[in-house]
Amino acid sequence: MHYNKKHRTGTSGKRPVSRLNPELLVKKSTSTNTEPYVSDRNFEQFHLHGELRKNIAHKGYRSPSEIQDRCFDHLLKGKNLVGIAATGTGKTGAFLIPMVQQMLTANNVSGLVVVPTRELAQQVQSEFRSLTKGTRLTSACFIGGTNVGRDISSARGNLDLIVGTPGRLNDLIDRRALRIDTRSTLVLDEFDRMLDMGFIKDIQKLVSGMRNRKQTMLFSATLDPNQEKLIQQITGAATRVNVSSGTRSSDNVDQHIIRVKNSENKFDVLFKLVNESSFEKVLLFAETKRGVDKLSKQLKNSGIRSDVIHGNKSQNYRSRAIELFKSGSTKILVATDVAARGIDIKGVTHVINYQLPQTMDSYIHRIGRTGRASATGVAYTFVN
Repeated sequence: MHYNKKHRTGTSGKRPVSRLNPELLVKKSTSTNTEPYVSDRNFEQFHLHGELRKNIAHKGYRSPSEIQDRCFDHLLKGKNLVGIAATGTGKTGAFLIPMVQQMLTANNVSGLVVVPTRELAQQVQSEFRSLTKGTRLTSACFIGGTNVGRDISSARGNLDLIVGTPGRLNDLIDRRALRIDTRSTLVLDEFDRMLDMGFIKDIQKLVSGMRNRKQTMLFSATLDPNQEKLIQQITGAATRVNVSSGTRSSDNVDQHIIRVKNSENKFDVLFKLVNESSFEKVLLFAETKRGVDKLSKQLKNSGIRSDVIHGNKSQNYRSRAIELFKSGSTKILVATDVAARGIDIKGVTHVINYQLPQTMDSYIHRIGRTGRASATGVAYTFVN
């Protein structure tokens, strides 16, 4: 795991050759042979605040997912916790539901949720707002690519929850617009990804700045053993909840490799593949921003509705591209690893890696965009 900022994903320059063994990326889905998790209690039996219970029911949630069920009692007791679960299993609800419950029933509870990407930050705040409808709880989302003046104004308000990416949060702290020393609860979501994106120093600064925190939660879909010492420094003797091993790819995804011969045109192979009728909503990953732009242009020129998302695009552009993809107006969303986390889009039928990903961690999170919850997805990885 690289912690240097030079290794942030989505760079426009040349990338090192991947050392992944392609044969590890072939796997048959086993979801049809696995019984879905069924809790022996529903949300009505969680003894939640009335407004929170009503909002959960309004969202259509009846019973907790496994990660939610196993975390709830520990978190309500104020314990520090490290939760490992595959993408699409309800990690956001696992930390937000007990946090909102504490905010509504206890005094002086305020939270800071730190995430690696803008899209995930917006998703977390949206979920918080839906869970707190009808209450007086307030929140703000601080991410790059937005008006910093407006953020400075918002940061000085009396907010119950702050959600943000490490860079913008520390920028606001440096400007003395944001204070986090009085916040009681810290959540680090998609922790391993934040480290891989080079945010280690930013995270350490935020952790040390929350010197009066009472509770720390750390969630991720993968867990690198090399991170163990750092995790213990942040969370102490935390309760561990492992819903997945954190080291292998999803059981809900059929995984294949496509070997491209020297005599074949790689884009022609892709074009033929995505024109099959089952390819309804496709996430296509490329290693560089330049490669993403080129692929999308080729797809558009071939008559396929596509759009792009990468770090050079403004937040407004990225948000609009995601909404068009969600609605089905765009068939293929071409992306760098910025889309491997934090994009919760229902019905992604396929994930395609146009090149071998750099790490297994990156691969796991990319294909985790499909086969979410109880659905089965399909992933293809091109091998030259």
